[in-house]
Formats: sequence, C-alpha cells, structure tokens
Amino acid sequence: MKKWLQLLPIVLLVIGCKSTVTAPSEPVEKEPTFAYKQQMENLEKGIYFRGNGNEPDWSLKISEKTIEFTSLMPGFETLTGNHVEPLQAMDANVKMYRVASGAVSMIIQIMQQECVNTMSGDKSAYSVRIEFVKNNESTFISGCGNYVTDSRLHDIWVLEQLNGEKVTLADFTKELPNLEINSSTNKFMGFAGCNRMNGAIFFERGLLRFKNVITTRMMCQPNNKENDFLKALQSTTNYKVENMRLTLTNQSGSELVFRKVD
Repeated sequence: MKKWLQLLPIVLLVIGCKSTVTAPSEPVEKEPTFAYKQQMENLEKGIYFRGNGNEPDWSLKISEKTIEFTSLMPGFETLTGNHVEPLQAMDANVKMYRVASGAVSMIIQIMQQECVNTMSGDKSAYSVRIEFVKNNESTFISGCGNYVTDSRLHDIWVLEQLNGEKVTLADFTKELPNLEINSSTNKFMGFAGCNRMNGAIFFERGLLRFKNVITTRMMCQPNNKENDFLKALQSTTNYKVENMRLTLTNQSGSELVFRKVD
C-alpha cells in the first residue's frame, strides 16, 4: 500500500500530461491571392490588356479571341464580342477597337498616358474611354488600364547569336551576355559582355522595348562586342519566343537570339 501511495503522484503526472496532448492541427490551405488568380486567367485566356473603372464599377479584358466587358451598369452588365484588330493613330500611341455585342456596339479607345484610379489612387500607364451605342443612344465611361506583359519572357536568357553570327567567349569578357527579365515588374538585369546592366522594359501586344538601360563602367577590351550588343538590345521593337529561344529584332534588321537557361 505504501508503494502505491509513493507511485500515485507519478501516475497522476503521466495522466495529466497525456490529457494535455493535443492532436496535430490540420494544414490550412491558403486561398490564392487575387493577383495570382488574375495571372492564371491571363495565361489561360491569352489576355493581353486589362482596364477598369469605378462609379459604377467596370472591367475590360482583351484577349487574342474575345473582348469582354462587365459592369454594374443596368443594361451593360456583360458584353462579349470577338477580338478585332485595333485602328491605330498615326501621331500618338492611341488604339481604337470597334466591337459588336448583340444590340450594343462598343468603341474602345486606349491611350498611352498616366491614369490614376479615382478610388484606390493606383497609377496605370494607359487611359481607357469606352462609348456604348444602343438604340442610337451613346453612353460614355472612362478609366485606366495596362497591358499584360507576356509571362513567357519571365526567365533568364543567355545570348547565342548577335546579328546572325554565333557568339563565343572570345567576343566578350568572362561570360556571355545574359538577361534576367521580370515580367511582373517590367524590369530586367544582366551582363552586357563587359559590364553589369539593368533597366526597364516597355511592353504592348507584339511590342517589346528595353529602356533606361544603365551599366557599370568597367574598362572593356578592344575586341569586346558589348557596344554592338547594347545597340541591338536598345533598338529592339519585336520579339518571338519559341523552342526555348527568345529572338529580339527591329525594323533595321538587328537581331539577338537568346537561349533559355534554368
């Protein structure tokens, strides 16, 4: 009996410890962010431009197949039409789409100029103006928008060809020129052949430019082709991504071909 009394505190302690043990918590599944959902929709539908406005709320999606408009405006809640090629102004970066959706026609004007959302204060690079024509009556709304940069550009690329000729280490210093493009921020960084570089990209559907290029100021060897590379890069206007290659070209015939690296 005496032994049991001595063991009693230990038994109670063990029972108490067991009673406080909790079952492992179930892993909590995180809801995808709004930005992630938009990115996935852009990929799935090929959306290359998004616009929005408020008072009343509305949104515009332009993809390679359709042009979709949704809003809280009575009679204009959902309008969808086939994609059409825009008319372009000769003297300004202004594009105009004419779209038919049932009994309603939309005239969408996209102009490159800074636009500020009146509710959130967010800044966009483009202003959007839409005219709706229904029963011979016009309704106008305005808002802001941005082009969706091609996500295929988002990677690291190493130069293979410069103006039709295959490049080697003998043409540069230490390593071949390379680009690391961030399609989310429209920024890039890399190596130009002698100096490090960084800058921004300007993107519209089918159009790509490298701007605000800044390099370090290392002394380069006389036979280094960095200047030729930078000249071709900064004159780029068009691009193509296929077969793990990024090809940059312009109207004068300059060409850069990069291969994708992990």
